[in-house]
Amino acid sequence: MTENAAQAPETGLIAFLGLGHMGGPMAANLIKAGHQVIGFDPVPAAVDAARAHGIPMASTAHEAAAEAAVVLTMLPSGKHVLDAYRGVDGPGLLSLAKPNTLFLDCSTINVDEAREAAVIALEAGHRSVDAPVSGGVVGAEAGTLTFMVGALPEDFETVKPILELMGKRIVHCGDHGAGQAAKVCNNMILGVSMIAVAEAFVLGEKLGLTHQALFDVASNASGQCWALTTNCPVPGPVLTSPANRDYQPGFAGALMAKDLRLAVNALESTGVAAEMGPLASRIYDAFAAGEGAGRDFSGIITEIRDKSV
Repeated sequence: MTENAAQAPETGLIAFLGLGHMGGPMAANLIKAGHQVIGFDPVPAAVDAARAHGIPMASTAHEAAAEAAVVLTMLPSGKHVLDAYRGVDGPGLLSLAKPNTLFLDCSTINVDEAREAAVIALEAGHRSVDAPVSGGVVGAEAGTLTFMVGALPEDFETVKPILELMGKRIVHCGDHGAGQAAKVCNNMILGVSMIAVAEAFVLGEKLGLTHQALFDVASNASGQCWALTTNCPVPGPVLTSPANRDYQPGFAGALMAKDLRLAVNALESTGVAAEMGPLASRIYDAFAAGEGAGRDFSGIITEIRDKSV
């Protein structure tokens, strides 16, 4: 986190809704920085972990949000976000929050859902920011996440000091929904490139190349990319990659499959004539249907290797 972010501004109470593997460490970093935070999660294990990190917990999401200046959501899907905002069989967060509350959604959801969430928040008299993250659990724990932010300029300036306590790179991508747009484009690139890198290593094996030889060439040539040099899918060349830990995530295959489905939804809604993104989505859907769901997404190389003659 940055030097300027070390001193937490007086932003008021932050309600942090969704304290799973990502949300829990993020909220803990806000607490460490001196912010007043109250959390909520329906999963008992998440509640216990949050309390162990010193995060005060509310008994309901409504209780957490009622007096908050900022309502930060880290939820599994766009449906969860919209249902929480609107309410299901009862009032939603938008109707219970104080006027002009800033709703900051850090979930990864469809671009259209993010824009819809912003519209209904504004119509209810609130402010809205979408800020999905990249960096995984390790980044959440270390406070080194990247935030891709969709917001009005004045709202971006309000949330930036908060985000800087949880991340090292905060990018204002544009208006409402732009953060989700950037996230979905980035992860489509990542999914496609990881498959290409994995296929290249399996091909290299068949052609008699050692993993190190291929890595030494490609990492210093036109094949260089993050999927190769940071998250290398074979053990050895990059000692910190999940391949050296039997593909413990990292970024799980189930999450990559989800993000690629979001990319396909965006491709279809915009009419982009894409082929690689949808193909990568089908490959990761199949990977995540089995043990790959809980393995790092670089473990796709094992599927490619197993299916090769």
